Amino acid sequence: MASKFATVINCMDGRVQQPVNDWMKKKTGAEFIDVITEAGPDKIMASTATASRLILNRILVSRDIHHSKAVAIVAHADCAGNPVSKSAHLEHLRKASKIIDTWNLGMTIMTIWVDKQGQVELISELKL
Repeated sequence: MASKFATVINCMDGRVQQPVNDWMKKKTGAEFIDVITEAGPDKIMASTATASRLILNRILVSRDIHHSKAVAIVAHADCAGNPVSKSAHLEHLRKASKIIDTWNLGMTIMTIWVDKQGQVELISELKL
């Protein structure tokens, strides 16, 4: 049975919120999405240990209180918080996913790319 909750580390950019939440609900079967927002979260997660720990604390609330079984980190086109190429975003997502994996959360870890049209693409998925 799917958990009622899934967790997303998403950009604060409002253009990507709804497409990602809708996609996560379909992908995981969750009814609700716990959203952790930052400007350019892929860059933050890939390069800033202090910020990553703050995000970890929020993930733990989602996992421990809401019993979320999946966490996704999102990057998107035209990101003001991390204005780099898609290939740089994908590298940040790869690094962020590795960091999340070291936390041994017992959750499925996904990385997601959202294009300029709001289309969501699964880049990687590490099953729990």
